[in-house]
This record gives sequence, C-alpha cells and structure tokens, in this order.
Amino acid sequence: MRTLAIESSGRHGSVAILEGGQDAGRLVGQIMLGAGGRTAQMLAPAIRDLLASADWPASSIELVAVTVGPGSFTGLRIGVTTAKTFAYAVGAQVVAVNTLAVLAWQVPPAAGPLWAILDAQRQELFVARFASDPPGPGQMVGPTSIVPQDEWLGQLAAGERVTGPTLRRLRERLPTGVVAVPDQFWQPTAAAVGRLGWRAYDEGQRDDLWKLAPVYYRPSAAEEKESRVKSQESRARNP
Repeated sequence: MRTLAIESSGRHGSVAILEGGQDAGRLVGQIMLGAGGRTAQMLAPAIRDLLASADWPASSIELVAVTVGPGSFTGLRIGVTTAKTFAYAVGAQVVAVNTLAVLAWQVPPAAGPLWAILDAQRQELFVARFASDPPGPGQMVGPTSIVPQDEWLGQLAAGERVTGPTLRRLRERLPTGVVAVPDQFWQPTAAAVGRLGWRAYDEGQRDDLWKLAPVYYRPSAAEEKESRVKSQESRARNP
C-alpha cells in the first residue's frame, strides 16, 4: 500500500510517502517544512516533489493519513483540507491521527509511563498519558485533555517520561526522577503519522472524507469571544 502522510499541527510541518505492509513499511521520502511552512502554498509543492522523486503518480496513493489535533488551529485546518482535497482527487482512503499519539509512537519503548504534551497557550497544555507497552508503542490512558501547566507539572511522578516540543521551555522544570526523552523525538513527523495511520487502517479504521475535520479540543478565540458577547447580552436582557 502506498501512503501519503501530512503533519501540520505545529510551527514546523512535514509530509512523507511510505510503501509496504507492516507499519506502512518503508519510508520512501519525507520533507520537513520550516517555521511557517504549513501553508497550502508549501504543502502542495512538497507533496508534488515527493511523488516526483519516487516516480509515483498521484493516483497510486491509496491512503492519506493526517494529524487532526490537538495543535494549531490554522495548521490543522490547512493539513486536513489538503488531505481531503488530495484523497478526493485520487480516490484514496483517509485516516485521522491524534498528534499526541504520534509523539508517543516515535519514542523508543522503555519502562515507565509516557506523557506526550503540546502547548495549548494561556499557560495550559494538551496532554495524554500512555501506558508502557514494550516492544511497541503504549496505549493512551484516558482522553486527550487540556491541563494548566503548573497543575500538570505538579502531578508528575518519578519514573515517568515526557515528550513533545513544549519541553524546550519546560524541561528544566520537570520534577526529580521524571525523564525528558531525547530531543530528536520531540517533534511529530509525517513519517510517524503514516506508520500510525496505516496501523489504524489495518485494524479497520475508516474515516469519512466528508466528515473529517480538525479536533481542536477547545473553542477558538473568536468563538469564545462570541460566547462571552452572547452571555453579556443575555444578562443585559434578563437582569
């Protein structure tokens, strides 16, 4: 099976193509996009260049895997729209992948639970905890959630591990005995999205092309502002 994978949840995006069976098989190519590189104007040429370098026609792609959240509102929207447009054009299946699961998937197996984290702004974090499960990736324990940064730091226990790009500013604040995984695993990559997406597909996951949408886990700033305005108007009408 030939897979196209798109990762655009943060400041740095990537696209990859993979081929084969188990875990999507061989990574054929991957392009890392710099900061601000998640625009549609950059994703589309990167996909085109990857396919050209492998001499693959676009129509040979059978599966498109894409991160749907958590992450940047703009990045996720662009990535999902690109995935849907491409899949529709070539008749491929689509699979949605959780960004925190991608981060956990990339970390080599080891004893102890693993936390995957992303910046949720406002001194909050997107977090998910994964059970230790060598020799493969762990299983998510509980749902993806938004937690105040200090509250999350306070609940960490010795023996736990942490991964995610937010460690660049939080690493020094981790409690004693909590381990930051090596920094080469902190950034989610399209290669991992492709492998995790293929695994989900192989286990029977099929996402509806027309219903596929980013999962933001919180309202946007504009939606929150609108909600506050409506609440204020309601109180004004009903003092």
